[in-house]
Formats: sequence, C-alpha cells, structure tokens
Amino acid sequence: MKIRIGNELLTEHIRVRIRVDYRGESKSGRFFFGGKSKELMAETIREQQVALLRNVPLQGIIIEDVDLSLDVYAVTEGEGRRTHEVAYAPIILTLRIENLDDLLPLLIKPEFRKIEFLSPDTVSLHRLDMERLLYRLSQSFQQEMKILEQRYLR
Repeated sequence: MKIRIGNELLTEHIRVRIRVDYRGESKSGRFFFGGKSKELMAETIREQQVALLRNVPLQGIIIEDVDLSLDVYAVTEGEGRRTHEVAYAPIILTLRIENLDDLLPLLIKPEFRKIEFLSPDTVSLHRLDMERLLYRLSQSFQQEMKILEQRYLR
C-alpha cells in the first residue's frame, strides 16, 4: 500500500485489529454422559481456529498477535418459543497486511465482528486500487455464498 505523507510517497503495511467470535452450541451425549456444554464447544472451536491461523499462512497477511483473553459469553437466539442459548468465544487478531483486498477472506466470514485500523492514520486509494478491491469483494462474497449453498442444500 502506498501512503502519501506530504510530498513523500511511502510503501507501508497496514496494521489492523480484527475481532472474530466463534460460535458454539451444546452437544448432547449418546447416553447419559459425554455431552459438551456450549461454552466448552465454543472454546474448542476457538482453539482449533487459532491453531489454523498460526499454522496455515494467509497470502499478504502477517499475524502479529492473537489475543485470547476475552471470556466466552452466552446469548439467547431465536424467536418466540424456539429460543436457545449459544456461546461465543472471541479472538482479537492484530494483523499486518500489504493490501486491503488481502483482508477480504477474513471479513466475509460470519464470525467477523469488528475491525480497527491501527496504522496509518490516513489512506489514499487510487482508482485502480478501489476497482480491484471491489472486484475482489464481489468474488469473495460469491465464493462464500456458493460454499453456504453447498452446505445447506445437502
């Protein structure tokens, strides 16, 4: 990413902080024991995702920090009589990215909650960079929709 400071044009990485919350629902056991609580399921999913993020490289993304200090929380979801509690396990990722479009695979996931830009203070996008960003956004969204359709049509 090229950043203009005064008359100078610098190439700098963008630093962002992203919050993702992984969902966990309780699983009943086969008999009277062996079931997992919703909090334990959310913790397990969070640990699996953190292991994936640390071990599988993402193109254009450098993971600086993974913060697991936030507590698991429960929310009641549903409407009317069909309500149930679901637990969420949050992660805060501090990332260094080369281009904004490298961030799209993380932003279109249903677990994404919040993004905060740490540096630089201002970013100026060229027309071609904006076109590339919007094109990649469209492609990523369409790909995620195909995955969801395949998952729910089975």
